[in-house]
Amino acid sequence: MEEETKSNPQTQSPIRTADQIQSRPTKIRRKTLNFPEEIIAEILSRLPVKSLLRFLSVSQSWRRLISSRHFRDAHLLISSKDPIFSRRRAIATVLLPFYTLKQCSLHSLIAGAAADAADLDYPMKNPRNSVRVVGSCNGLVCIAVNGKHFFIWNPSTRKSRKVPDADDDMKRGLFITKYGFGYVEANDDYKVVGFLSGFCNGGRYESVVKIYSLRHDSWKVIDVFKNGLPFDDSGKFVSGNLHWGRRFGVDSKWEIVSFDLGNESRGVVNEPSYLDRGFSPSLGVIGGSLCVMCDYPKISVDVWVLKVYGVSDSWMKLVVIPYLDDPWKGPYSTPLCVGGKGEILLVYGSGFVVYDRKKGSLRHPKIRNIDTFLEADVYVESLVSLHL
Repeated sequence: MEEETKSNPQTQSPIRTADQIQSRPTKIRRKTLNFPEEIIAEILSRLPVKSLLRFLSVSQSWRRLISSRHFRDAHLLISSKDPIFSRRRAIATVLLPFYTLKQCSLHSLIAGAAADAADLDYPMKNPRNSVRVVGSCNGLVCIAVNGKHFFIWNPSTRKSRKVPDADDDMKRGLFITKYGFGYVEANDDYKVVGFLSGFCNGGRYESVVKIYSLRHDSWKVIDVFKNGLPFDDSGKFVSGNLHWGRRFGVDSKWEIVSFDLGNESRGVVNEPSYLDRGFSPSLGVIGGSLCVMCDYPKISVDVWVLKVYGVSDSWMKLVVIPYLDDPWKGPYSTPLCVGGKGEILLVYGSGFVVYDRKKGSLRHPKIRNIDTFLEADVYVESLVSLHL
């Protein structure tokens, strides 16, 4: 009689061969965790845009959620308030060896010793085409290619809309020389302002101001700058208004000109109460507030910030930044951001510098994969759509 052998599980090999695995059909059980949509939305809204674009293909419900206006707004709000700038990028206009745009992490510039720059795929990208950043708002960046062709572009989603050429119906000889880009919250519209000027027929100098609406996809002429055009090239957007510096009069007095994008009216912003004169002023935006840079060549720069827009008494001197390095590199740019520990990021010459107010020192973060650049701006990663 043949003795039946019983297997001992403690003496069996825990490893099965491929033949054994194939000979025994296995049943995989998947447990689906059904979280409430509010919890899913809360989790997803804290992720970077790159991940969210991949998650569009997870399911129809996720696609609807991520594509919804409510989710886009919530994601933008969280990204904009991130205290360590992990969702913000510095965008630089590179000149050499050819024109292009590159971006790098704002967090790496502020907190680290080095950052990696990456090429951006923008509309009409070509080594022979010049490109400049007009401005950024809610993650959308307005660029001007060859000084004529404007695009509103989301670098995070890689979507863009071409703005009709502003000079199509204008006299020959007029060119856009100054511009601005901003957002009108009341009717959810993005607008571009273009100042066209030049010598037309008969050699007479003329100027025209036009405004473009993304919602209506059209330009119109506005007549609000009768007292002269702004001095600066690019307008600074704060609280629904664009701002430029302008000099006027025999003594070349400087003033801050504002333009309300909602009601399309011109105004003037009262300046800080400067104690000293003899400086070169310029405008900027820092932390969402209007700021004035008072540059005393080769000595220092005073940075004034308008804490409450529309309240003249809320101007505050934020910091005095000395020229600690070679003063021949030129003036500092307006600040790009202020870090959590009070560090201030600026452009100096063809590089970034971080000024530490507590230590009174300058740090030069190294940027890999970037050469000489003309200027820099900041944008926040967002899902904001170009279709309003």
